[in-house]
Formats: sequence, structure tokens, C-alpha cells
Amino acid sequence: MFDLNPLMMKIKVLFLFLMMSMMTKIAVAQDDAIADEDLKKYAVAMDSIENMKTHLIETITDMVKSNEEVSASRYNELSKIIDNEAKLAEVGATEEEIAFIKSVTAKKEEETAKINEAFQSLAVDYIGAKTYNAVKKALKEDEALKAKYDAMISELTAKN
Repeated sequence: MFDLNPLMMKIKVLFLFLMMSMMTKIAVAQDDAIADEDLKKYAVAMDSIENMKTHLIETITDMVKSNEEVSASRYNELSKIIDNEAKLAEVGATEEEIAFIKSVTAKKEEETAKINEAFQSLAVDYIGAKTYNAVKKALKEDEALKAKYDAMISELTAKN
């Protein structure tokens, strides 16, 4: 007959290898899971940025609406061509109109820079860059996580 010991030893080694392999995969899967706290931080940060964007739009809208010399339609027309002096002359833009458009543009750029700075700070300091990227990626891939995130955003929006 033949000796079963070497065969049993090979089966045991193979079994141990498979078990270790499965445990590693489970550990990696657990590391990839997004914690509720991390998702909440991400939702709070994104809600904050959306609020800042909304505030900026309201500020610009108020600036345009409150200006008596430049109508909203005239603002829209001139803002598209503000960097083209030939076209501004062609449509008869006045110095006051140009100055107003440039002041609105400057305000928009200033506030956009603040929003970008806040976004960077929230992503890096509040959430953590690694966590931010992991949550952003997971939201694209995991529908259940996306549903949970959407519910958190709805709750935050309702509180505002």
C-alpha cells in the first residue's frame, strides 16, 4: 500500500492556505466598508459646500436684481462677452455696465475661491483625504450606500 501521511500533510497545507486566503479577503472587504460616521461626515461636508454655492448664487442674483442701471437680461448679455472689448463696443456697453459686470465677476471669483478653500479643508481636515476618496468612490459603486447617503442629505437639507 502507500503512505497517507505526505498526502494528508499536503491537504492540510492546502486547507490552511485557503483559509488564510479567505480571511485576508474578509479583512480587506471589512477595510473597504464605509463607516456610517465617515459617510455622515462626507454628507455634512457636501451639504455645507452646496449651501455655500446656493448662497453665492443668491448673492449674485441680488446684486443683479438690485442694480437699477443694468437689467438682468442686459447683465446676462454682457457677462458672456465681458472680456471681448470689440463685442462690448458692438453692443454699446457703457462704462457703468462694464464696471458693474466686472464687480459681479470679481465677487463671484472671490466667493468661488472661498468655496474651493472650504472644500479642500473639509475634504482633507474634517473627513480625511483617504476617507473622502474612498467614500466618493464607494458612492459610485454601491447603490445601498448611495441610498443611505441620499437619505442623510435629505435629512440635512430639511434641517437647513
